[in-house]
Amino acid sequence: MTQTRTQTRTLAELAQAVQGTVVGDGSVNVTQLVHPRMIGAATDLALIIDPGAVQLLHLHKDTIQAAVVAEGIPVPDGLLKGYITVPRPRVALAVLLNIFNTPPHHYSGIHPTAVVDESAQVHPSAAVGPFCTVGPKAAIDENTALISHVSVGAGVKIGKNSLMHPGVRLGDRVMVGNRVTIHHNASIGADGFSYVTPEKGSIESARESGGKIEATNAEIVKINSIGTVILEDDVEVGACATIDRANLGATHIKKGTKIDNLVMIGHNNTVGENCLIVSQVGVSGSCNIGDRVVLAGQVGIKDHVTIGDDAIVMAKAGVMDNIEPKSIVVGQPARPQREVFQQVALIGKLSEMRKDLMSLKKRMAELEAELEKSGQEKSEKVTPV
Repeated sequence: MTQTRTQTRTLAELAQAVQGTVVGDGSVNVTQLVHPRMIGAATDLALIIDPGAVQLLHLHKDTIQAAVVAEGIPVPDGLLKGYITVPRPRVALAVLLNIFNTPPHHYSGIHPTAVVDESAQVHPSAAVGPFCTVGPKAAIDENTALISHVSVGAGVKIGKNSLMHPGVRLGDRVMVGNRVTIHHNASIGADGFSYVTPEKGSIESARESGGKIEATNAEIVKINSIGTVILEDDVEVGACATIDRANLGATHIKKGTKIDNLVMIGHNNTVGENCLIVSQVGVSGSCNIGDRVVLAGQVGIKDHVTIGDDAIVMAKAGVMDNIEPKSIVVGQPARPQREVFQQVALIGKLSEMRKDLMSLKKRMAELEAELEKSGQEKSEKVTPV
């Protein structure tokens, strides 16, 4: 059965939801939130974050009746029947998109093509869609949906009101909390990338000798990952992201953390609460990432690193050492933002400094030549005794 919904709300109701203020007629009905370029019906609600977007309303003045407008942006009198002013428009956007959201299509109950082990426990309100598999002793709690082609391994536990998009893979013993969303083709609980050489290999010898390779990897032995992955409540994992299981214990993602598409989180890591991990981040094994940390796009983190609470690692930074709480770092290797930006500013001045240096060099040469000439003239004027 397809899950859909249509919302019709008044401006007054929406103003209360977004903690905004109604200007004009609060009884205007709206059915969807749109960009001002996409206005097509009188029941559309336009979102105005930028002052220039007000001009787009004039193009649809015969259609549009209502809008949500960031505080401080003037709206000409008579252009709208009513509008809502909000102090934080992006927060209002989040609330409104949730109100007008149409949940992903999924089927109720267990689809005939799904394969559910007889020892698994699936709550009657849960949905297991086409071609899903649920392994032995797995448990899926109430109102959780597996849309299609989802693999749930043996002993997996999934909490309430969670959503697994098509192609999600949950390895054996993975623990998923309540209200967790995992997007298309994410892999949770694959083996960690963990290997050792029976004798000292190239990496060990390079570390010990300060960069000189004195041994080779004659054989590579796998270190098994017999642990698991824990995703706490309200975690979201993006499409094609991977989170590897621990060698022992758990790779642990704490509550409220949001992980973007194409992120790689290695084995044995702990990621704190309410972190933001942006696309193409790679976290090596056995790292400890604090609460509310932001890792921007394409950040790479070395193994066994600790990142303190509230730190921000800017895009493409390479983290090679521990980072203090509330630090902002950038660059390869990552260093304090202020230090790096000062160096970049100085590099920008090198051309001008070189010109000044060459000018001084030329001037010094001229002065030396003048002094030498002056000395010769004085020598010629001295009368011998």
